[in-house]
This record gives sequence, C-alpha cells and structure tokens, in this order.
Amino acid sequence: MAKTSPAKDSSPLQYDDRWQQSAWRSKIRRRLLDWFAQNARTMPWRSDPQPYYVWVSEIMLQQTQVATVLPYFDRFIQSFPTVEKLAAADEADLMRHWEGLGYYRRARSLHAAAKLIVTEHGGEFPLAYEDVLALPGIGRYTAGAILSISQGQRLPILEGNTLRVFSRWISLRQPPTDKQANTLLWQLSEKMLPQLDPGRFNQAAMELGALICTPRTPACDRCPVQSLCSAHRDDLQVVIPGKVTKIKYEDRTEFALVVTKPTTTKNAEPQFLMQPLPEGARWSGLWDFPRPTDQVFESVHGVGDWLAETLGRPIKTGLRLKTIRHAVTKYRISLHVHTATVAASRKKLPQPWQFVSLSEMADLPMSVTGRQVCKFLHSDKQAHLEF
Repeated sequence: MAKTSPAKDSSPLQYDDRWQQSAWRSKIRRRLLDWFAQNARTMPWRSDPQPYYVWVSEIMLQQTQVATVLPYFDRFIQSFPTVEKLAAADEADLMRHWEGLGYYRRARSLHAAAKLIVTEHGGEFPLAYEDVLALPGIGRYTAGAILSISQGQRLPILEGNTLRVFSRWISLRQPPTDKQANTLLWQLSEKMLPQLDPGRFNQAAMELGALICTPRTPACDRCPVQSLCSAHRDDLQVVIPGKVTKIKYEDRTEFALVVTKPTTTKNAEPQFLMQPLPEGARWSGLWDFPRPTDQVFESVHGVGDWLAETLGRPIKTGLRLKTIRHAVTKYRISLHVHTATVAASRKKLPQPWQFVSLSEMADLPMSVTGRQVCKFLHSDKQAHLEF
C-alpha cells in the first residue's frame, strides 16, 4: 500500500508501508537468510568475526570494494594481529600497509582509536555501543556493524548497499540521503532485525546489495525477495534510489619535480628529494616528491621558483618525464612530472626535506602518484635519462 508521509518544509515522503506488516518482514528475512546461506562470499572477518577483525574490515571497506580490501586485510592482520600491536605501530609503517587504499584519514583514525582502546579499555575492544561510538573514525553504522556481526547485538546498520536495498524494498521515491528519508530508512533497518542473529541479517542485506541489488541493472531475476520488493512491483528498480548529486569534477594541472642530489661520487646510488607531507596537507603522513597542491602554477618554471624559495637554493627545471592522470576529491588532475637539478650546498636542507634513495623509498609510505613516479625511476626507461 502506497504511503505518503508529510514533512515540514519538504515534499511528502512517498513509499510503500508494507514493511509495517510482520508477515512481510518475516518472509523477507527467511528468504534473504536462506539465500545468504548459499551465496555468502568467504571473508576472513566472517570466518573469525572477532571485534578487532570486524572493526578493521569495516574501516577498510568504507568507499572501497571487497576485492580490493581482501589482500590489504590479510597483510594488515599479519603485521598488526592485535589492538596492542596496532597501537604500538610506527605511523610510517602503518601508512605503508595502507598505501593504495586511499582515504588515508581512515588509517590515522584507526591508529588513534587503537591507542585509546589500550589506554582506556586495557587493550580489549569495547563491547558497549556508546564506548564504540566514542572511538575516532566510528559512526553509527560502523558501531552497529561491529557489535551486531561480532557480538550478535541487535543494532541496525545503514550504508551504501543497504540504503539502496531498503529503498527498493519499500519503493522510496526520495533520495535516501535526504533527512526525512534517511530517518525512515533507519527505522526500517531496525524494524527488520530478527531477534536471533541480527548480525547475520545485516550481512545478508549488505551482500544482496553487493551481488544482486546493484546500483545499475539490478539482477531482479535472481533476487530471493523479488516478489516482495515494491520497487520491482512498480517497475522502479532502476530509478530507485533517487538520484544523489554527483561530483562535478574540475580539470586541474599540477607539477611534480624529480630532483636528484648533487654528487661527485662515481657510480653512487642516486638520491631524490622528498618530504613526508605535513598534517592538513593532501595525503598527510605519506611521502612525496616536490609537488605543490595548495597553489596553482601555470608552468613548471613557477614550481621551480616555488621549490627554490622553499629550499633556499637555486632550482633548474628540465624535461618532462611523464604525465599521470588521476582524480582527487572534485579534481581531475593532469600531473606533469619533470626533472630538476638543485645547486650543491653545504647547508642542510630545511626540515622535513631530505634526499632518499630508490631502495629507501621501498619502505616509505607514499601517495599513489608518488609510488608511480618511484616505479618509473626504477624502470629501464629512465636508465638513459640525463638528470
């Protein structure tokens, strides 16, 4: 039955209120859980759902696909098998394990939370909802996921997949991120939870969204709850959820410099100028080649002048080695990588700049583009270049 729910200062919500019927909810649960028993993917945090593992997996999975996360998770747990090991980890080592996953603030929040767990909870992951919610980097969804999956606590979750699944189940016309719609979906997610093993239901709903009820062209013919889905009944499954504002990307040109250390020693291993990026900078905590990101320069010569002023030494820019195209937040960036030389000087480089060899770079956490430059320098292609 279609339902219209008036809301102050906004358009009325339009949805099917069948979810208020216990019989409908019971059928959904039964069919979904039967399907999940046959189709659930094998994941290490499912095989051993201890709170620490579920927590690490949930943080890694934020805006990142399962296939990408799996090898990272395995390496991470091997190096940091306990909260205590994670809390005691060197930040550079931690960031090196996270390199390539993106959204590096997640790793720093994970580290901060581990330290808090050690100091305030004796190294044991807290099992009270409010205590989990108080940890850095954890919100309502993540706290509910950790405690429902690892402890069977009856807590709802709402994330990308379940937002879509639940919106389609009730044929919700409004975008799920709208305040009134989001409140309704949280109510639905809580109402749908079974008394027994709610964490399994939460995982099943997420799995359905990942494998069947996908954003585009959902596989309704293979969906275990097709006959109970209001969006499918109304032929709105490709329209619901309502459109969310897409990022409008801006084109941007940036420059990076590969600056070699002046040396008179023959056959010495080349070293290149780098710095660990400061707090508040893009990719804070990672290492990168000279690359201004808070200013826009029209040419590489302007970047050379910027670096010369930063170091207090003359810089001469040279040929372009390669161009790397990538996206960051709202920008589509063309990064032009150029050679450069710096005048020899007895003065020390200003902190935190230093010259780093290629072998040393292997152990440093680097931005994705920084690692691409590093690999280029390792390649045979650069062996014949004059720096």
